[in-house]
Amino acid sequence: MTRLVQKKAKENTLLDVHHIKKYFPIKGGILKRTVAHLKAVDDISFSVYKGETLGIVGESGSGKSTLGRVILRLLDPTEGEIYFNGDEISKLKQRQVRPYRRDMQMVFQDPFGSLNSKMSVAELIEEPLLVQTNLSKKDRKEKAVAIMEHVGLRAGDRLKYPHEFSGGQRQRISIARALIINPQLVICDEPVSALDVSIQAQVLNLMKDLQDELSLTYIFIAHDLSVVKHISDRIAVMYLGRIVEIAPKKALYENALHPYTQGLLASIPIIDIEDNKQEREKIRITGDLPSPVNPPTGCPFRTRCPLVHDRCSVERPELKRPENDEHLVACHLYT
Repeated sequence: MTRLVQKKAKENTLLDVHHIKKYFPIKGGILKRTVAHLKAVDDISFSVYKGETLGIVGESGSGKSTLGRVILRLLDPTEGEIYFNGDEISKLKQRQVRPYRRDMQMVFQDPFGSLNSKMSVAELIEEPLLVQTNLSKKDRKEKAVAIMEHVGLRAGDRLKYPHEFSGGQRQRISIARALIINPQLVICDEPVSALDVSIQAQVLNLMKDLQDELSLTYIFIAHDLSVVKHISDRIAVMYLGRIVEIAPKKALYENALHPYTQGLLASIPIIDIEDNKQEREKIRITGDLPSPVNPPTGCPFRTRCPLVHDRCSVERPELKRPENDEHLVACHLYT
């Protein structure tokens, strides 16, 4: 990558994550001492550029959601550095992180569980303004009404409670609550997985429209590659706490390099009978995800990989650029 391109990329970078780890201690014995660690996130680095959507996919237990919470400092990282707009936020105390909350918000998987059932929609949406601004009650109401209409909700329903809405409407409430303070980065943690397929498409289209209108940057976490394909510009594939492949959407879907990514793509139902079914069926993932408490030595995917060889058990592969600067893969097949 030339110096000019590197400078341009750096100027356009909103988020930089360097070697982030998140280990949870496991206590045991009478004295409840730490006997092991659950390695939920195990040495992850990547950048997110302004205005893009980075999709993060992987099986349940791969560490996707934990990574999102660490980035927002809802969880403290065990190691590593997080830079937001050039400022290092990974070592800040919670009171010091508060000013950054205005620019970083999260939309959770379960809209009903993430919304306080005792608060009206108006109270839920206006709450971030109470915390982050000094707006008057009248101004807060005006902003709440405006964002409700922006996400497809009726302003007349602002005094209702979450249980009076459908799942799709509740997710729109969550989106309105996240966007009311004009954040730069929104982390979406499986935001449509609890919704019907028809509603999923509506919410995804809404999020894309809002991104264009409000100049938003998304990190979109999901386990469904077909959903991620609809909204993402680049996609990072996680396995057992690590990124095993990251690439622009088109490159990943047309030329997936890692056997795990190939297996995930092969699992997507084929609608078009003319699709290259034979190619997609080459890699099949079998077995269960290993425990993050005691991950395999060497390559974390080697216990399930049909292409495993001797080197995989003794040396852990690092993210490399086998073809170009944008497509990275952690696999010994390309080193």
